[in-house]
Amino acid sequence: MDVKWDKLEPKLSPFVLYTLRQLKFATMTPVQASVIPLLMGNKDVAAEAVTGSGKTLAFIIPLLERMARRSEPWKHFEIGGIVISPTRELARQTSDVLKEFLDNMDTPVKQVLMIGGTKVAEDIELLKKEGANIIIATPGRLEDLLTRGDVLLHVAVKSLEMLVLDEADRLLELGFEKSLNTILEFFPKQRRTSLFSATQTRQLELLVRAGLRNPVIVAVKQKSNDPSTTSTPKELINFYKICPPEEKIEFLVRFLKQQGDSKKYLVFFLTCACVEYFSEFLKKLLPRFALFSIHGKMKKRREATLEKFRVAKSGILLCTDVMERGIDIPDVNWVVQFDPPTSVSAFVHRCGRTARIGHEGSALTILMPSEDSYVDFIQRNQRVQLEEYPKLEVDEELSVQKIAQKLQTSDRANFDKANRAFVSFVRAYGKHDCHYILRVKDLDFAGLAKSFGLLRLPKMPELKNLQLDFQQVEMDFNNIAYKDKQKEAIRKMKLDEFKETGVWPGLKGPKRPKQTVPWAESKKARDEKKAKRKKKKEYKQKKIEEGKTKVKRKRKKISDEDLKELEENIRFLKKMKTDKNFDCGIDD
Repeated sequence: MDVKWDKLEPKLSPFVLYTLRQLKFATMTPVQASVIPLLMGNKDVAAEAVTGSGKTLAFIIPLLERMARRSEPWKHFEIGGIVISPTRELARQTSDVLKEFLDNMDTPVKQVLMIGGTKVAEDIELLKKEGANIIIATPGRLEDLLTRGDVLLHVAVKSLEMLVLDEADRLLELGFEKSLNTILEFFPKQRRTSLFSATQTRQLELLVRAGLRNPVIVAVKQKSNDPSTTSTPKELINFYKICPPEEKIEFLVRFLKQQGDSKKYLVFFLTCACVEYFSEFLKKLLPRFALFSIHGKMKKRREATLEKFRVAKSGILLCTDVMERGIDIPDVNWVVQFDPPTSVSAFVHRCGRTARIGHEGSALTILMPSEDSYVDFIQRNQRVQLEEYPKLEVDEELSVQKIAQKLQTSDRANFDKANRAFVSFVRAYGKHDCHYILRVKDLDFAGLAKSFGLLRLPKMPELKNLQLDFQQVEMDFNNIAYKDKQKEAIRKMKLDEFKETGVWPGLKGPKRPKQTVPWAESKKARDEKKAKRKKKKEYKQKKIEEGKTKVKRKRKKISDEDLKELEENIRFLKKMKTDKNFDCGIDD
């Protein structure tokens, strides 16, 4: 049953109700109806709810109500509320929602956003000059500001009314446990604390015990006849498709073309390097689509790119797990997981970028044949039911590999990106949580290399001594030039110096030149070397049999019994030396 905001007890302030009407939120979600009265009634709360269930308003409204109802006005630099978010994007999004309410608030309350990507000195100067009453921050930056003596933030938080840990399970996954423990030591014990997450873990239980006082545990589940669907919103339909690795990118292109360029898509890749490469690759394959890319190694561009995609009516955002939590992008129609995430719980959070707060949405996971057991695993472990996506109609022939190879030969930057993406994928694949299902040794490396459109296989330990059905392009790879003239001039200079000295500039030791001979010839040379070693070994064995060469005998290893006997003899001699009256058992 829907509950209207004006029917909530205790009653909300007029500025809150006015802002909710402006934002067109007529009724409360289950998590809001459960949590808000508890936080307004001086209770600590640990809330678990599916992603996209409206958790942000569930802590913003009680925070503002508590601050607005204080009898004394808030000072220039006196902190009444702190919200800790795991990522910059989520912190900025929370800040934007909070601003909507503060603009309509009668009591003057200021908020500041403290996240990475800027200099700490700039944040300190901002706090000193502008002051603050609410801080929204990432844990690393907040810990830095609290432990510094430059700004008296540790004094300003003595009046803290409410602390919020948003996406707390993600905070712990990213390794912020130590930072959170340090931060909690600065805060007064007489405060309200709320903790929000989509999943519950053992680490989270420990954090609840350390940071919350007699908390009320709130777990909001969606009603369903099928218990396997409780981890994701009921409006979300989950699909999967199993493709050979060399056909994955082709399937993705056909799928996107079939769905049309008027929708919004999120496509998740395993690594930052994969996002970098496939963003260039897909621009060639999907010229009619607006493409955006975002990953963890981007700095200031991340925020600008996210905002462009947020306001766009349609397009594709290629991303890593930096986008998996809490980010609210309107009207996302499809979430496509091109690669399974390294963290099992991230599967649900990725899907949760669509079908948010009652809207419908769909998600698709593309798997390789070696990953087919992942479907059953997700159904059992994450309680998510997956349906097989129907077969796509082939309306045109796609020369995916030819386009990839042309892309790489036209610009060495793309050649480098392709190799980095392949290497990063293989190494990240070995770090999967469910590595007993998704195993590196089960990968079809040749098919995978074809899916990346590689011109040749990179040298890496995982490929050593493997016989792969992969035919590299016959060419001199040193002839692939950078489009960037300055970068190409530097490369040529280094290459010329290497040819003269045998040492690559900037490296301490010699660097073998990049392979310029055909792969078949280099293999022939290796086989000849191997045959030569075998012949030498046979000749040596023949000489030994004829008695012309002595066999070097290996020194016999000391057994455990010999060592024990030696220890007893040493103890006997020591006792004889120290004890003059010792009877050695020899008659005079």
